[in-house]
Formats: sequence, C-alpha cells, structure tokens
Amino acid sequence: MKAFIYQRADSAAHAAAAAVKPGAKIIAGGTNLLDLMKLQVETPSQLVDINALPLDKIEETPDGGLRVGALVRNSDLAADPRVRRRYGVLSRALLAGASAQLRNKATTGGNLLQRTRCYYFYDVTKPCNKRNPGSGCAALAGFNRIHAILGTSDHCIATHPSDMAVAMRALDAKVETVNHEGEARVIPIAEFHRLPGKTPEIETSLKSGEIITAVTLPPPPPGVQLYRKVRDRASYAFALVSVAAIVDSSRGRISSARLAFGGLAHKPWRVAQAEEKLANTSANASAFNVAANAVLDGARGFGGNDFKLPLTRRTLHAVLAEITRT
Repeated sequence: MKAFIYQRADSAAHAAAAAVKPGAKIIAGGTNLLDLMKLQVETPSQLVDINALPLDKIEETPDGGLRVGALVRNSDLAADPRVRRRYGVLSRALLAGASAQLRNKATTGGNLLQRTRCYYFYDVTKPCNKRNPGSGCAALAGFNRIHAILGTSDHCIATHPSDMAVAMRALDAKVETVNHEGEARVIPIAEFHRLPGKTPEIETSLKSGEIITAVTLPPPPPGVQLYRKVRDRASYAFALVSVAAIVDSSRGRISSARLAFGGLAHKPWRVAQAEEKLANTSANASAFNVAANAVLDGARGFGGNDFKLPLTRRTLHAVLAEITRT
C-alpha cells in the first residue's frame, strides 16, 4: 500500500470539496476501497473520512417512504423493522450480500459505489479498460464466467456486484447528493449507474466533487416482494444471476410486476417491456416465458458465461411461480 494523506471531514460539503482534488477518495466503511488499495488497483494520494458526518439515520418521509442516510450500515438497514415490514426485498438483498462482519462495516452509499469483481480489474498485470482506459478488456476472450450478458460493449463486460442496488432499482429509489459548493441533487437510481460504452471507467453519474448523502425509498408498491440470488456457494459469493421481484397478483392473475436483475450487466438491469407483458396476465409458464424473452432481448454470452442465458430464464420462472402461489 502506498503512502497517503488522511483527513476527517466535518461536513458533507467539506468532504465533497476535498474530493475534488486529484487523487482524493472518500472513505466510509472501506470494505471495497481498502482491498483495492492493497492491490494497488486504487492508489489515492488522500483519503477523506466521512464517518463523523450525521448521515447514519433512517427517517420516515412525509409520503410514507424512508430516507436512508449514506452512512447507514448494511446490517442496520437490513434489520430495521420498517425495512423488514415494508421493503422485504431490500432486507433480503442486503442479507444475501457479503458476510455479517462486512455488512456491519459497509455503508449504503459505499454499497452503491462498490466496484466490479472482474478478475482482470483486480489484477494490475492484465489489461483492463476500467482500470487503465485504452488498454483493452482481457475478459472478452478470457475467463468470463461471472461477466455480463446484457448492456456490454467491446470495451468492457464487467458486472456491478451490489445486491442492495438491485433491490433499490426495483423499488425506484432516488440517490441524494451534495457537491463541493453545497448544492444538492436527486438522481433516480435508474440513471445513477452507467453502462460501459466506450468509457467503462466512468461508472456512475456522479460529478467531480459530488458525494452521496442519502437514498430515498418511495412508499412501498403493492404486491409480494422476493429476492433470489443464484451463486456458486451459499454465502460470501457474488451473484451469477439475482432477481428482485415485486408482484401484485390474486387468484392466478398478475396485476403488476417489477423485476430487477443483478449479475447480468454493468448496472442493475430492469426492462419495462418485461413488466408490461406480465401486467394483467395469467400467472403461467407461457406468460413467464414471454417476460423472460423481453429481459433477454439482445443478450449475448462470451463463452464462459453462456450458461447465464438459460439460468436467467429458469430463475425468473422460479421467482414468479413462487410469488404467484402465495
């Protein structure tokens, strides 16, 4: 690990102003950043610690939603009675991530900003456009079992690793930020993460000197909520495919559905057309298959991850069948 300057921020605007400086990074839980620093994937010249800021509360909003501070720990968010009762898909997604020890440190803001677990991104001896723009993408012709099948480009096929973000995408959460001038902004989570395109190193819509202060959850939508994560082992593993589903159904008929997917793309993946095809339909295998076709429209495997196409279809069928039986 290389030497760096350590600084504690006394306000969100102060932290954002410090983060404008070249080589500066914000640190909260550090569960991802410190690992990257040890490997010299990240080599910040300055760390700005925001743990002392008053951003660790979960508060009710006037419309019946919740406002989650950026420093709320994943374990606290998952265990909050309001989250468990009203946003079960989020609680389950959080508990499916990492380990108990990491969830005790990891924060809401940091979870949204965690970086891909692509093997080549973590290995500084290998080309990676995300780590070193213009160097190439070793995963395209390499070991790409965990990589994306949707929203890819010739420059990057990495996936976003968050479970929490997938559930928040299904819930239509909004990300609150502040910049170095103290100006606040609200970003719909659908617009927060970016697809790789030609600039995979630009992962979010955050601007220089802008930090996350909170995430707002709107009132919970009607229906049964479920999060299913398919992975190589039962815990401490990232998703091969995950589904956050919120389905309102009765007597074998679906009124409405929200579906967000993890493990498939550079960002949490949601397809409005798939949800529209499920609305006002009978809950049967034929309808589920039509929805799966919409989700996988344009999907492409890269050899080692071809299995994700049928796995996504089977996982969606299983989730929808389970929800509509209740």
